[in-house]
Amino acid sequence: MIISIASGKGGTGKTLLATNLAAALTESGHVVHLLDCDVEAPNDHLFFKPVIESRTDVVMPVPAIDHNRCNLCNRCNEVCAYHAIGVFGKSVLVFPELCHSCGGCVVACPQAAIMETDKVTGNIETGHSSAVKLTTGFLLIGEAKAPPVINEMKKCIDPAAITIIDAPPGASCPVIAAIKDTDYVVLVAEASPFGLHDLKIAVQVVKKLHIPFGVVINKADSAYPNVLHYCITENIHVLSELPFDLTIAKIYSGGCLLVDRLPDYKKVFIALYNNIKELAAV
Repeated sequence: MIISIASGKGGTGKTLLATNLAAALTESGHVVHLLDCDVEAPNDHLFFKPVIESRTDVVMPVPAIDHNRCNLCNRCNEVCAYHAIGVFGKSVLVFPELCHSCGGCVVACPQAAIMETDKVTGNIETGHSSAVKLTTGFLLIGEAKAPPVINEMKKCIDPAAITIIDAPPGASCPVIAAIKDTDYVVLVAEASPFGLHDLKIAVQVVKKLHIPFGVVINKADSAYPNVLHYCITENIHVLSELPFDLTIAKIYSGGCLLVDRLPDYKKVFIALYNNIKELAAV
């Protein structure tokens, strides 16, 4: 089973949920594979401190020009929707940061003057901490496209394990790359006006992908019940509520797992998983 943990905005508690769910399931005897797909700012490893067993680079093919063959016809620029290549004066310039690695320019070049070379855009680390298998993706500084790293990470999924994907925040392409082809999406929302606004956007994204989903309300506060009311009105499953508690914030900010410091929460996360498993089968 593959469970994605996502959120409409950063800071809702997505990583808190993903790490503690993984830890609780592991302590209950399940085989768990946690993927930290928030590749621009991964931090699941801070809670597990895994022993790294493998590191691999993520590469994207980008065009390289054979200037001896090129006749400056500009056909490459005509077919490139992203303006990553083109003739400027008597030279062909390539802008790798704009390239989407579609290979169109290679196919279109009548002089066979364009080849492809590999460009490293990120890397992936895999290791273990106790029984948790953790795969972490890192997008290199200056790179703008996270989906290639996320897609490579998902090739590492262990089919024999319960897979938990800690997705990037928001509702853009990296989020879609992380949550697509998963069995269930948990949207984590904080009880605040901003949390409600961005939850609504995230709900629309998941609905368009036709993936079953539910909501965990974090920092639940009776002074702001609007997130709960929205879920009830829209017939969205509220899977669990975590309280607005300074103790939880201190444990999390200290890089510790909630289920280790407050063991009673292990039951909360196991109940959450059982709820997800039941709803995903519907």
